[in-house]
Amino acid sequence: MYPAELVKPMREDLTKVGFEELHTAEAVNTAIAKEGTTLVVVNSVCGCAAANARPGASMSLANDKKPAHIVTVFAGVDKEAVDQARAHMVPFPPSSPCMALFKDGELVHMLERHHIEGRPAELIAENLMDAYNVHC
Repeated sequence: MYPAELVKPMREDLTKVGFEELHTAEAVNTAIAKEGTTLVVVNSVCGCAAANARPGASMSLANDKKPAHIVTVFAGVDKEAVDQARAHMVPFPPSSPCMALFKDGELVHMLERHHIEGRPAELIAENLMDAYNVHC
């Protein structure tokens, strides 16, 4: 587990733009089960989360269509919540960072780490916005 003071600014990269932090399996289940669309970002301390994933997720919210709910769990910190989020992302293998879009509780779009690592935040945002335009 990472120290709270280390991850605080990394959490704030998403919470300051409206993402709700989830810390329990129950909170994850409740968020994903909500009517409409829910974006789940599995946050991470890695460099690709800082340079690509978090900025891309934030930029994607500038789209006309966007998820009704935006939530985040933190790998290496919120173990219970991350495990539950990943259970909803099957058949995709666990990775962090990653992003999943759910519609009425069903997984409809997935960005795994290999889609994020080495790609600019703008490309990640564009990928998410395309998914929003289809599903939101």
